[in-house]
Amino acid sequence: MNKIDVFQVELGYIKDEVINKDCRTMIELLPDYFFEIPASSTGKYHPSYSLGEGGLLRHTKAAVRIGYELLQNPLIGSKYTDKEKDIMLMGLLLHDGIKLGIPKERYTRFDHPILMANYIKEHRSSLDMSDEEVELLCSVIRSHMGPWTKDYNGEEVLEAPKTKYQHFVHMCDFLASRKFLLVPFDKDNNISA
Repeated sequence: MNKIDVFQVELGYIKDEVINKDCRTMIELLPDYFFEIPASSTGKYHPSYSLGEGGLLRHTKAAVRIGYELLQNPLIGSKYTDKEKDIMLMGLLLHDGIKLGIPKERYTRFDHPILMANYIKEHRSSLDMSDEEVELLCSVIRSHMGPWTKDYNGEEVLEAPKTKYQHFVHMCDFLASRKFLLVPFDKDNNISA
């Protein structure tokens, strides 16, 4: 499987050449399981299109498309620069990239937002984005779980969104996980509308 080909549509939303290239670099580094597993093992927190084989991929594509569509609305998009929009879309594309950890574990890692942000920083030398841009990217990924910051033991593990960028990425991920919003996909896991 060519990981980049899977995200051709979504990569087309990212206009900045450097950010687009760095996004491609990080897509290549995603574990193979990302493209195979469901978004939710129980189905409790995600709609039907994100279940089964490739469900996490479809959830990710839905979150990116929601972000892209919202940013096309001038009342929303005018609050961000073009680079900020691209970084948030990159964040949405990568937000669940290490959902089962590395090496792959059986269940979702509650700290997967932190793991993904750290994974990006581990590969910082492969990226051409500025330090400020990488930090913005990592911050929107680290906080994408929104208000769900406590692990199964009630320990505060994740940071809640504080900035407008973090709130936007969380909102898109949240909307992509709502069971009443059904996104149509074709046989190649591309959104068909």
